[in-house]
Amino acid sequence: MNTTALTPLTARRGGPLQGRVRVPGDKSISHRALILAAMAVGESTVTGLLESEDVLNTAKAMSALGAKVDRDKDGVWRVRGVGVGGFAEPEAPLDFGNSGTGCRLVIGAVAGCPIKASFDGDASLRKRPMRRILDPLEKMGAQVLEQAEGGRLPLTLQGARDPLPLEYESQVPSAQLKSAVLLAGLAAPGETTVIEAEATRDHTERLLKHFGAKIVSKPHGELGRRITLQGQPELEPADVTVPADPSSAAFPMVAALIVPGSDVVFENVMMNPLRTGLFTTLKEMGAKIEVVEKRDGGAEEVADLRVTTSQLKGVEVPPERAPAMIDEYLILGVAAAFANGTTRMRGLKELRVKESDRLEATADMLRVNGIAVEIEGDDLIVHGKGSVQGGGEVKTHMDHRIAMSALVMGLASEQPVRIDDSAFIATSFPDFTGLMRGLGADLA
Repeated sequence: MNTTALTPLTARRGGPLQGRVRVPGDKSISHRALILAAMAVGESTVTGLLESEDVLNTAKAMSALGAKVDRDKDGVWRVRGVGVGGFAEPEAPLDFGNSGTGCRLVIGAVAGCPIKASFDGDASLRKRPMRRILDPLEKMGAQVLEQAEGGRLPLTLQGARDPLPLEYESQVPSAQLKSAVLLAGLAAPGETTVIEAEATRDHTERLLKHFGAKIVSKPHGELGRRITLQGQPELEPADVTVPADPSSAAFPMVAALIVPGSDVVFENVMMNPLRTGLFTTLKEMGAKIEVVEKRDGGAEEVADLRVTTSQLKGVEVPPERAPAMIDEYLILGVAAAFANGTTRMRGLKELRVKESDRLEATADMLRVNGIAVEIEGDDLIVHGKGSVQGGGEVKTHMDHRIAMSALVMGLASEQPVRIDDSAFIATSFPDFTGLMRGLGADLA
């Protein structure tokens, strides 16, 4: 992507947001569905795939590794897999653009194959830490041949010829780290086990089971899980329907809560309890979020949600909720700014190693628009007054979630809010501006 030509965008207060929408397919499941389909034997279909830059880069990586990946005219993706351990050595470096999820998961999948592959990304992804996933993968037999300082991209990995099973106790609550170890463990004999002190999103475990792997997840300690995978399965081809992404839905949902007179229905939203921490928090703040219909969506439960304008109040968000809403704290900061009273979000250390330092970036986004905000350790404290002055220009730092959060703020603030670059919104929500304009938002 050309990052030299910035594409600024401004959000202005206007009329109510109204309508019925389906936000894009879940990004986490889209990445995993492509990877596991490529590791199965036979043809799988993926319906509702998020066709964002991040996910398309994962699709390209699967093709480069030897899987056959095609998109039908009706939008259904067909993936003919090569089997566990069957990836071919790619001819060129695998470029993941802005996607930490795609890159880390594919590193894990490649680590169990006897091939050499190089991994790279854009300037933002090159700043993000990879060492945390490389450490356990090296214990399983993979070798890092080349790497940038601190284990960052670009790096070259030699996958294990005879991968070893591993029992690994994660030191940080990271679904990407857990998933990388499990994907590598598919090619190892015996059992690979990941122990996490805090349960993180379990899409990899659910989809592994969906593709025929033997995997067991049990409680561990007060909040954690112990996940055990039986290695060397022959993954079966499967059909996957990707539900709407709750992390993407978060932005228009908060907009509907803070823009006066709004009434919006969101269709087919994934309701995995390890992904709905934001919904829980917003309800504690007084948000009117009604579950219209809940149903089985295959590997995940889904629901239609009706969201209407609400008077919000400040709350304290416990640190143990962070894994269930780690991507949503930026937009929660916007909701907190429009609430009455102080909101304290605890335990946000993981935000510092996302596409940007999201803890500092969230505070900057709020301060430049007149909100009193503090950072104490890993806590973010927002002093809401029920309204926001606005009028600021927000630096997005090549981060799609900062961009969308700032634009949502501008839809209800007294003065317009401008972002310096909207280009990176496409990494997760390609038609964000179109969807929001369709609901009545003033974005120009």
